[in-house]
Amino acid sequence: MVIPWIGFPLAGVIKRAQPQGNAKFVAFETLKRPSQMPGQRGLFQPLDWPYVEGLRLDEAVHPLTILAVGLYDQDLPNQNGAPLRLVVPWKYGFKGIKSIVRISLVAEMPPTSWNKQNPNEYGFYSNVNPEVDHPRWSQKTERKIGEGGLFAQRHPTLPFNGYADQVANLYAGMDLRKFF
Repeated sequence: MVIPWIGFPLAGVIKRAQPQGNAKFVAFETLKRPSQMPGQRGLFQPLDWPYVEGLRLDEAVHPLTILAVGLYDQDLPNQNGAPLRLVVPWKYGFKGIKSIVRISLVAEMPPTSWNKQNPNEYGFYSNVNPEVDHPRWSQKTERKIGEGGLFAQRHPTLPFNGYADQVANLYAGMDLRKFF
């Protein structure tokens, strides 16, 4: 999605935390408050709460990775992840964890919510390669928001969501079919 986010670089927060040499990943945890968030309660929950997401440290300190506090010149509404949401524009949407209450610098790859729920569909790297289909749908094309709804013309999905010039170096030497 192309959204005019308001935020600040995650790199600044990480720098202030002064990561130790063994920190290789950043883990994020969302708010768990079922009394206010009805989607977190009930018998048939697809995910364990709190929601957890993660990035490699080099992905997290990239200048395009931001912590959003607003969009469209407004404060971030609750439904869009207030008070703080992760935005990693070259990654698939489930990496954009909402309502962040904890950020941890960790040595090991954090077990993320969707990857724990269904590792065959949701890889840690968020499938930055449109040539690797999701098991239930193709990711080779996409529709742009605001261009005619469900029947809008589809466009080829670009590698790294169109940010290849800026971020492909982060994945140099990786098999992006295996590490999706």
